[in-house]
Parts: sequence; structure tokens; C-alpha cells
Amino acid sequence: MASVLAGWPAGGWQPSAGQDQRPAPQRQFTVEAKKYAFEPARIEVEQDDLVTIRLSTPDIPHSFTIDEYRIAKRVVAGRPVTFEFRADRPGTFRFYCNLRQDERCREMHGELVVHRRKQATHPE
Repeated sequence: MASVLAGWPAGGWQPSAGQDQRPAPQRQFTVEAKKYAFEPARIEVEQDDLVTIRLSTPDIPHSFTIDEYRIAKRVVAGRPVTFEFRADRPGTFRFYCNLRQDERCREMHGELVVHRRKQATHPE
């Protein structure tokens, strides 16, 4: 076991100077995909949050796709899907349904907004 820990600092992991020392929170959202919209259509988180999404649909199959995060999850009625990802880059990212069984599904879209995490202030 010592060989596995050989490169680990004696005091454990420590953030470098200027790095936020607060642990990133886990953010949970329930997203419903149905003809022909996502609810909610806007998800806002902070950079480095661990985002958990429970995706469901009451009707036809849908997907939740965010190209920049390489996410493409498919859901069918009665079988919700839960997945998570780290929101590691700030910006506004479009999510959409990429299934082609119904032309109107292509109109379904929303946005993931990832805000820059504010730096922790340290008392002097």
C-alpha cells in the first residue's frame, strides 16, 4: 500500500494558492421531457458543481444531449434515467433532444448555464 501512497502529500490534498477551498456542491435537478419541451428549460449551476439529473418522460422516447459535455441520455416513458457530470467549464450550453422518431422533437431545447465560481474570501 505504501507504493500507492508514495506520491501523496503527507498532509493530504491541499488547494494551491488562490484556489477555492470550498468543496463543490452537488446540485440535483429533475427534468421532464415531453412533447415538445423540457421542464425546466434552463438549469443554472456554478463551475465545478457535481450535477445530477433525473430525466423522465410521460410520453414518447426523448433524449437529453449536451454536445460540449459529451452527454446523450435516452429516456422512455416509465423508466427515468439518472446521470451526473461535473460542470467543469463556464458558459451557456444548449441541450436538446436528438431523437428523430418525431420531427418536432428537434425543436426541443434548453440551456445549461455554468457560472464561474466566486473565489472564497479569506479574513485577514
